[in-house]
Amino acid sequence: MTTELTELTAVELLDGYRRREFSPVEATRATLERAEEIQPVVNAFVRLDAEGALARAAESAERWRRGEPAGLVDGVPVTVKDILLQRGAPTLRGSKTIAEQGSWDEDAPSVARLREHGAVFIGKTTTPEFGWKGVTDSPLSGITRNPHDPSRTAGGSSGGSAAAVALGAGPLSLGTDGGGSVRIPASFCGIFGLKPTYGRVPLYPASAFGTLSHVGPMTRDAADAALLLDVIGVPDARDWSCLDRPSGSFTEVLAHGIKGLRIAYSPSLGGQVAVRPAVAAAVRRGVERLAALGAYVEETDPDFTDPVDAFHTLWFSGAARVTQKLAPQQRELLDPGLREICATGAGLSALDYLAAVDARMELGRRTGRFYERYDLLVTPTLPITAFEAGVEVPKGSGHRRWTGWTPFTYPFNMTQQPAATVPVGNDGDGLPIGLQIVGARHRDDLVLRAAHALYGTGDTSPGLRPAGS
Repeated sequence: MTTELTELTAVELLDGYRRREFSPVEATRATLERAEEIQPVVNAFVRLDAEGALARAAESAERWRRGEPAGLVDGVPVTVKDILLQRGAPTLRGSKTIAEQGSWDEDAPSVARLREHGAVFIGKTTTPEFGWKGVTDSPLSGITRNPHDPSRTAGGSSGGSAAAVALGAGPLSLGTDGGGSVRIPASFCGIFGLKPTYGRVPLYPASAFGTLSHVGPMTRDAADAALLLDVIGVPDARDWSCLDRPSGSFTEVLAHGIKGLRIAYSPSLGGQVAVRPAVAAAVRRGVERLAALGAYVEETDPDFTDPVDAFHTLWFSGAARVTQKLAPQQRELLDPGLREICATGAGLSALDYLAAVDARMELGRRTGRFYERYDLLVTPTLPITAFEAGVEVPKGSGHRRWTGWTPFTYPFNMTQQPAATVPVGNDGDGLPIGLQIVGARHRDDLVLRAAHALYGTGDTSPGLRPAGS
C-alpha cells in the first residue's frame, strides 16, 4: 500500500479519503517514508517534519471520519520551497547568511491558504541561494539531483520541489518562478508546473526581483494544479498587487476541452533558439495531439526578439537588492555566481533600470497584440534536457549565465503571462522533455484546459524511481 499511495495524485488521494479506502495518516506516513528514501539520492529537502506532519494528518483523519473536511486539500501531503515563509519552520532561502534562530511565526499567503484547507506539510524543499539561478545547488544544502539520472541537474530554482513531486514525496508543492524557476525543473524532472498570471497567487514578503516573481503549483498533472490554484489563487491583504478572486473554479473549467481554440506553435521563436532534435520532435508530436483534439494550430512566431539584456538588468538589480544589507564577511558566504551578478547589479543606474522597464513594456505590448489573434502559444519549455549536476550552464555550451539555455521561459515573466510545462516524452537518455503552453494575461483557465487535454491523451507521465532504488 505504501508504494501505491505515493503514486496517487492529490485528486486521487481525496477520492480515497472520501470513500474511506485509506486515511490521511496512511498517506502521510507513506509520503514521509518515500521522502526519507529519496533524500540520499536526489537531495530534495532542506528539512522534513515527520512529527508535525503526522499530527496534522491525524487531525485531518478525524475530520474525514466525521465527514467534515476542512477544505479542498484536507489531508493531502504538501511540500513548500524554502523561499516561502512557513510558520514554525525556518526559511533560509538556500543561504548561510540567514540565521536559523527566530520566531518564524508567519505563513506566506499561499502557505496560509493551504493550512486553512487542511493540507499536511511534509517539509521544505531545496533552492539555490535566494532562487537566483536555473539549477538547484547552494552553499547551504548542496546539489539537488535529477530523479531520472542523479548525475544530472534537477533544474531550478524550484528543483527540490520538482524532484519531490516526481518521486512521490507529496503530490503538491509550492514553487516560485522569476525567470522559469517552476517550469525549468518541472520540465527536467518530468512533472507539471504552472506559473500563473502575476498576482493570481499573492506573495509576501514581496520579492526583491519585483513583479518578475510568481508563486505556482508543481504537481503530477494539470488537474492537481487546478485544484491547488483554486486553494492559493485568492487575495491576501499583505500583497497590494494581487488580483481579485477568480470568477469561477479552475478545476471546473478543465472539462471544457480545447476544441476551437486558436493555438500558435513556435518551435524556435523564429529561429532565435537552437533546439535539440529530440526536444523539437517530442514537442511537435504534442502539438499534433492538440490539433487532433480540435484546436486550430498555426506555426508562427510571436513578434519579439530575445529580451535577455533587459531581463538581466532587472534580475541582477534584484539580486543586488536582496543582498544589499549584508556585511562583507557575510558576502564571502554567498554562492560565487550570485556574488558576481550582485556586483553587476549594484553598478547599474536608475536610468539603466528604467530602460529595462521600457523594454519590458514594449515586450508586453507586442505579446498583447499577438494574443488578439491567438488564444495560446506553444513552444518547447527548454531547448535541451537535463545536463550535468553542479554547474550553472552545460559544459561546452559557451553560455555565461543560466539565461543562455532558458530563452523560452524568462520572456513570459517579463510579460506576467500564465505559462505551464507539460511532459511530452523523453530523449534517448531517458530524460524528460517539456512542452510550454503560454496564455494571455488572466487566461490561466485556457492554459490549464490545454494541459489537461494533453494529459488525457497519455504519454505525459514517465513513471520513475530514483537510481539505485
